[in-house]
Amino acid sequence: MPVSSNEPHMTFATLHPDDAPEVIAPDGSAVRVLVRSAGGSMARFSLPPFAVSRAVVHRTVDEVWYFLSGHGRMWLRNNHHETIVAVAAGLSVAIPAGTAFQFRSDSAQPLQAVGVTMPPWPGDDEADAVQGPWPATQ
Repeated sequence: MPVSSNEPHMTFATLHPDDAPEVIAPDGSAVRVLVRSAGGSMARFSLPPFAVSRAVVHRTVDEVWYFLSGHGRMWLRNNHHETIVAVAAGLSVAIPAGTAFQFRSDSAQPLQAVGVTMPPWPGDDEADAVQGPWPATQ
């Protein structure tokens, strides 16, 4: 049965990762910028084998990541807690605004994750460099 609506005409965003632009994130990882909406944006992050990102902190956005391949570690620090988490395909991680983080690939396979940013990623000045536990290679 058709659904009627008084809402204005709306389009639905779709994008295949191979068609997405690749940029370098403030942390040094390669990013495929995927779809976005008013509430959030999505990207695929990739770190080469045995590489280490730069440590950063986001000023205003929350992120949730879901790891797709590879394995490594992620360091997270906020005002109350600091931890290093083993990451691998199938693990999801929440990174609240104001949390410093750094990640590294500990395998011969790229470490890849899909991340959702809420609200949408506002631009590179969103991330500030911080001191992390490992020397960055990116």
